[in-house]
Amino acid sequence: MLRAGIVGLPNVGKSTLFNALTASASALAANYPFATIEPNVGVVPVPDERLAKLAAVVKTPTIIPATVEFVDIAGLVRGASKGEGLGNQFLANIRETDAVVQVVRCFEDENVIHVEGSVDPRRDIETINIELALADLASIEKRRDRAQKNAKGGNKEALAELAVIEKIYPTLAEGLPARTVVLTDDERLTARTLFLLTTKPTIYAANVDEATLANPDDNPHVQTVREIAQQEAAEVVPICAHLEAELVALAPEERKDYLDSLGVTSSGVDELIKSAYRLLGLMSFLTAGEKEARAWTIPKGTRAPQAASVIHSDIERGFIRAEIVSYEDLVRLGSTTAAREVGLLRSEGKEYVMQEGDVVNFRFNV
Repeated sequence: MLRAGIVGLPNVGKSTLFNALTASASALAANYPFATIEPNVGVVPVPDERLAKLAAVVKTPTIIPATVEFVDIAGLVRGASKGEGLGNQFLANIRETDAVVQVVRCFEDENVIHVEGSVDPRRDIETINIELALADLASIEKRRDRAQKNAKGGNKEALAELAVIEKIYPTLAEGLPARTVVLTDDERLTARTLFLLTTKPTIYAANVDEATLANPDDNPHVQTVREIAQQEAAEVVPICAHLEAELVALAPEERKDYLDSLGVTSSGVDELIKSAYRLLGLMSFLTAGEKEARAWTIPKGTRAPQAASVIHSDIERGFIRAEIVSYEDLVRLGSTTAAREVGLLRSEGKEYVMQEGDVVNFRFNV
């Protein structure tokens, strides 16, 4: 399962957001730095309104959504790249994730301590990015020395690696993320082998207060976060972590009514989960039968046999064909039989690339 790490300065709302995401109070949300020492891990369902309708069509009471794993990581402070605070642990934890959700404080509250003494999203984001860039610099300097030695003998892989390092190095030296460097497809493949922290795709979670949640773009702090994110082609999700943590205790209808009273149409947590799913390059295909209606997670671009292996390796090994109907057609027509009668249930082979919302029945023989 792919993982998204929740990072940020101490006391910006990371653990509160994690509690809301996992609908639990398993992470200690306290008003002081380093409330999270060991990384908390939560498997979070991806909101998918299609599953309930699909379950009604096939008359099953069981719904199993796709999931994303979130990791709540200890707060970072200046000097983390040199081991300050819990820096070494922070860097090790984030290195194990596939994507980053950077929580940025965008609310004023004198009762909630800020580690830097004031609310300044630009400074906070720069602090995180600089520390990660410094850690990456130390890492690629070692790689560069090795690549230079191997490149002298004409090693093509070493030459390609060295070229990418030299392209990325100046950006890191400026304290900017490596993901802002324009690379070719081949260079991106080489860059992945460097395992840099700042190449990880990032979402900025702008943590606002209730008063500005309905119109977050009126908040100057959110505007600043958007400006920075635009330069990186990153997503921004405004969210009130404190409110979201309280909403998990309410019934779904009460939750909706409360959001409506604030002028908010959807939960920020739901939007964040969906954004993380997109950020990780994931999609869902669906299966539906008397046993369950279920969403299965695969990377975009996955072919049918490899998608089948997510259910069971035997299905990939004995793959014959995939019988597919789109979710929209199945719900509209009411059954796979009706879809077959009008020619909307199709048979696909090994080269078929799965599409978002495919409802699939795999035929196989082992």
